[in-house]
Amino acid sequence: MPLHRSDLPPETLRLLRQGVAIPAHPLALDAGRRFDRRRQRGLTRYYVDAGSGGLAVGVHTTQFEIRDVGLYAPVLEAAMEDARGWTDRPMVMVAGLAGRTAQAVQEARTAVSLGYHAGLLSLAAMKGGSEEEILEHCRSVAAEIPLVGFYLQPSVGGIPLGVDFWRAFCAIDNVVAVKVAPFNRYRTLDVVRGLAEARAEDRVTLYTGNDDHIVLDLVTPFTVRRDGEAVTLRFQGGLLGHWSVWTRGAVRLLERLKEAVAAGPLSPEILALDSAVTDCNAAFFDVANDFHGCIAGCHEVLRRQGLLEGTWCLNPAEGLSPGQAEAIDRVLRLYPEFSDDEFVAANRERWLS
Repeated sequence: MPLHRSDLPPETLRLLRQGVAIPAHPLALDAGRRFDRRRQRGLTRYYVDAGSGGLAVGVHTTQFEIRDVGLYAPVLEAAMEDARGWTDRPMVMVAGLAGRTAQAVQEARTAVSLGYHAGLLSLAAMKGGSEEEILEHCRSVAAEIPLVGFYLQPSVGGIPLGVDFWRAFCAIDNVVAVKVAPFNRYRTLDVVRGLAEARAEDRVTLYTGNDDHIVLDLVTPFTVRRDGEAVTLRFQGGLLGHWSVWTRGAVRLLERLKEAVAAGPLSPEILALDSAVTDCNAAFFDVANDFHGCIAGCHEVLRRQGLLEGTWCLNPAEGLSPGQAEAIDRVLRLYPEFSDDEFVAANRERWLS
């Protein structure tokens, strides 16, 4: 039987709704570009102990190429096994879903069989389809697993989608959240408007994936008009590749921002965090080279901490860009308050044991 929102553990739904930090789980490889099970386990344990509210596995940061080398199910199974083996606290487990309908449905079934709570649905493979075709694709996958929508920035393969699409998407009964990551304020507002116009704000939660505005997404009241009345929606958490590094700091940042919003009004110090976090992201995600080294950049931070052995990706053409290591040097030097190097150093051997 398909898994529906009402079937999810109440604590999982509560966590998703209140908003948590969900890092996108990287893939640990050895020098031969083979799956490094020990270091993969170490990463999962790190994210659990850092206080993550969930994990996103099989997503872009995990490398879409895992599907081409038979690693999709093994990697999802590993994260679930390692998280459950390391903690008994509830976590929101999200599986990345990709491909056209038959593939995405099969991946959803695999995720459900492994105990995942929701699927983050990439629509890149549906490029060229009509909005109705894309919506039918989403409905087919939602019949298998609760869905987290994903507005991926068009510059890296996403599809531009307007208010009408997001209104219809959020009206799908088994949609539980949307990761908003177009890196564009106009398109971000399209999602907010669509959600409000679908009157789905009581069951669909906004998660930021906008790496250029993480802090501002999390502290901004997004007020739109519905039937002549103001409706205010907020991003509650983040599902981010950026949060796969310095994760302890990311969890604390989210807590600090939630406290600041509750206390209000926001101080200049809180608002200034936005540009600082974005500066770090520019280095990790290789913005200077159109995001070419975004996965390898996160690997490099984890390598320096001793959690990964190297920056290898399944695709040999992916790696650090010229000057990216120096850019990471710079933000490590400028923003030690975001780093969790000491936390990792104190626990690394235990995680890798």
